[in-house]
Amino acid sequence: MENKEKFNYTYSAKEQEEIKEIRKKYASPEETEDKMAQLRRLDAAVTQKATRVSLVFGIIGALILGMGMSLAMTEIGKVIGLNGGMAMLVGIVIGVIGIVLVCLAYPIYNRIVKKEREKIAPEIIRLTDELMK
Repeated sequence: MENKEKFNYTYSAKEQEEIKEIRKKYASPEETEDKMAQLRRLDAAVTQKATRVSLVFGIIGALILGMGMSLAMTEIGKVIGLNGGMAMLVGIVIGVIGIVLVCLAYPIYNRIVKKEREKIAPEIIRLTDELMK
């Protein structure tokens, strides 16, 4: 008579999920993140930095523009010691500086996106090569 050894295997999806959750707590983020999620995160990071910087430029420029308009159109010039004609001239100059800053926001955005894409391109290419195999 043959003596056959039996192999018993029990699979529990619940246990496997619990094991994965516990592993995620202790593993580094690179290990737990799948390649597609990592690719999406890297791609989004490029535009996020550019968006933040260009928004700051645009908002500061709009505030400066508003300050110049207020100086040119209201009596604020008298409060700070400028007569009517001089306040309008200073207000126009300040407003133009604000317009320039607002207009620079988009070119700054494009420049940052270009530099960030160049910096992150090797990693993106590596990940896309792995995913397309």
